[in-house]
Amino acid sequence: MRRRYNLTYLMLAYAVLLGLMPLMVGVDAQAQIAFTSEKIHTVNIYMIDPNGRNLRRLTNNRWADDFLSWSPDGKRITFAAQTNRSWDIYVMDIDDGKSRNLTNSHQDEWEPSWSPDGKRIAFASDRERRSGIYVMDANGRNIQQLTGSHRRTDRYPVWSPDGKRIAFASHRGAHWDIHVMDADGGKSKNLTGSLRDNWAPSWSPNGKRIAFTSAPKDGDIDIYVMDADGQNIQNLTNHPAADKFPSWSPNGRRIAFASDRDGNWEIYLMDDDGENPQNLTNSSFGDESHPAWFPDGSAAEPVRKAFRMWGWLKQVVR
Repeated sequence: MRRRYNLTYLMLAYAVLLGLMPLMVGVDAQAQIAFTSEKIHTVNIYMIDPNGRNLRRLTNNRWADDFLSWSPDGKRITFAAQTNRSWDIYVMDIDDGKSRNLTNSHQDEWEPSWSPDGKRIAFASDRERRSGIYVMDANGRNIQQLTGSHRRTDRYPVWSPDGKRIAFASHRGAHWDIHVMDADGGKSKNLTGSLRDNWAPSWSPNGKRIAFTSAPKDGDIDIYVMDADGQNIQNLTNHPAADKFPSWSPNGRRIAFASDRDGNWEIYLMDDDGENPQNLTNSSFGDESHPAWFPDGSAAEPVRKAFRMWGWLKQVVR
């Protein structure tokens, strides 16, 4: 009798799992890709579906809005905005379009990156007369310096998915290299250490790999990927045109990036092994760059519900 009872629940679990699969594998279909676009001599932020549809303009700055990062819940973005004075870090609600200046500094501050728990934002700033990595609360308070004492330039910070580390680009030697440090600024390590310039790192969703932009001093710019410890570096694009600024899809299967292979800068998608590149924006004017790929709340919540339901079924079957 007990064996029959367990078999019944096993069949129920299997049926529910089949129903949940479209929710889990369809995240990319509901995802949004934000990016910057320069049209009519101004740079603003746009959003588009990964199938190239539903283009939407998010900002309208007569100077420039650039270097964006999604909040973990997909409801806000943080970005750098240029005024006639300097660059500052802003935050904006996606729904109502209202933005707020977080740094309000006379020094240039850009390249913000939202922490996975939504509580902090890392960014680059030259407030100490050289570009270093800083972190602040998501409301702009409690700004702390993480790097900069070495009198070299550090830029492009990005949090690891578990929030314990920050990858960034640093010009501490003859070249730009990808470094990683603890979230409090400790235990910094050079991951690339090559004769090429390496910048703009992007963590894979599972935290096991880092994609980045790489180029020799007089060669092609390409997208590379490596293990999170700096091992197994591979060229993903290997194209005579320039490819840069990678961003992973939520499920880690695709990478968005900027490329000028069609004559002007566009946003492309490719598989995580570099195969099947596709032009996403297909713009005949302007330049697109800095893609940031993250699902909105409606895409993330069904997945969270799916995994909660699957966990409950596993407990029942036991």
